[in-house]
Amino acid sequence: MNIAEVVVFIIYLCFMVGIGIYFFVKSKNAGEKDYFLGGRQMGPWVSALSAGASDMSAWVLMGLPASIYAAGLGQAWIAIGLAIGYALAWIYEAGRLRKFTIAANDSITVPQYLTNRFLSQSKALQIVCAVIFLVAYTIYAASSMKACGTLFNTVLGVDAKVAMYVAAAIIIAYTFLGGFSAVCWTDFFQGLLMLAALLIAPIFALGVINAGGGSAAGTAELGADYWNLFSNWKDIVSGLGWGLGYFGMPHIIIRFMSVESDKAIKKSAKIGITWNVLIVIFSVAAGCIGHLLLGDISDSSTVFIQMVRMLFPAVISGILLSAILAASMSTADSQLLSASSAFASDVYKPIIRKNQAGDKEMLWAGRIVVIVISVIALFIASDPNSGSIMGLVENAWGLFGAAFSPVILLSLFWRKLNFKGALAGILAGAIVDALWLICLSSTGIYEIVPGFIAGLLVAILVTNATGGASKEVEALFDKAVNYDAD
Repeated sequence: MNIAEVVVFIIYLCFMVGIGIYFFVKSKNAGEKDYFLGGRQMGPWVSALSAGASDMSAWVLMGLPASIYAAGLGQAWIAIGLAIGYALAWIYEAGRLRKFTIAANDSITVPQYLTNRFLSQSKALQIVCAVIFLVAYTIYAASSMKACGTLFNTVLGVDAKVAMYVAAAIIIAYTFLGGFSAVCWTDFFQGLLMLAALLIAPIFALGVINAGGGSAAGTAELGADYWNLFSNWKDIVSGLGWGLGYFGMPHIIIRFMSVESDKAIKKSAKIGITWNVLIVIFSVAAGCIGHLLLGDISDSSTVFIQMVRMLFPAVISGILLSAILAASMSTADSQLLSASSAFASDVYKPIIRKNQAGDKEMLWAGRIVVIVISVIALFIASDPNSGSIMGLVENAWGLFGAAFSPVILLSLFWRKLNFKGALAGILAGAIVDALWLICLSSTGIYEIVPGFIAGLLVAILVTNATGGASKEVEALFDKAVNYDAD
């Protein structure tokens, strides 16, 4: 255990909780919209970095470098797919989604938007969405907590389970207190820290290698396939498939809904895309360069940790390793908030309380869900058989992308889509994704790809088979397209 690293971690964690307390005091009289969407007042820098940080969890510092380290450059297609998908989502989806959610009765959650978009009184879609949210976000949050446990265990020698409990308590604290504003501002600072860490560590490591400081085993010839980007067509298809997830990832697209103006969205897009491209490039670099620097290590998920501790003095390494905490917490907090908003706004208020719940009751319902999901996620993360950090993220990402991406895109660009088509598309995407994971994962094709295709086709077929959208729904679509949301 290094005292300097411990002190840096403690200061960092206190800073995060301080942000939560600040927004709790500032918004004591805030309503549901403020807690779950920040009152649609997020500026371009905060929106862009918050969207990126909530996306890039600890897997970008531990999971992806580990995959590159172990399997070679062919895994870089994940990074390529993510960069393309993220850019397309900001350019083509963000501004349109913000307009549509405002036009659709000022919706503040994804299930609310999809229900209001089709002028439906049915709660079926909200319930289905909420169930998928709770399942996927619990798995996703477990990956972030598992990363915190690995970090503290590797760096400080603290028991991994104890570390998970501490990290979960911190995340719950500022999400519970400050809501969406606290989550976005903590994500903003954490996004900056993640970028700094990924830029600095591989560059310094490459300098050491060029000076002859790399491991003899690491600098030895790794074989042509290790450096071959095109070695496996399945890696290419699956890697590009990751990009499909962005169009329906609730904790990311809710940032699009929260931006203060269309003008700010254009600025956010430039900032967010630049940040994302730099992050994925240097995450890949961390895996490749880490192998050259360190050689063979027993746990590939610690390649970034070991590289940083080898290269930098304790205070600097503590700051850079705090980026793993930042990545873990920035994603977990967003997921917890999205899950709590889905339950409170889409199940508790309209179904359990029959629209009788006031703002304060809604806030507390959401906060209780934050705690419940965190506890279940802790149990999953503590189970040694729960899988790797990257594996947990892959499962949750695939479920969200297959279920929601096709329907969200169709709702924004196809005026004929109706409620039945949307509901069927969500169910088909989720079911095919799950079945492919259980029965056909041995094919080597990432389940999001067949899940997305199934969701898209079923939504279109069911819509056409049930007569398409009503005139009122088409009128709402036209209104949203021309809506002045500034």
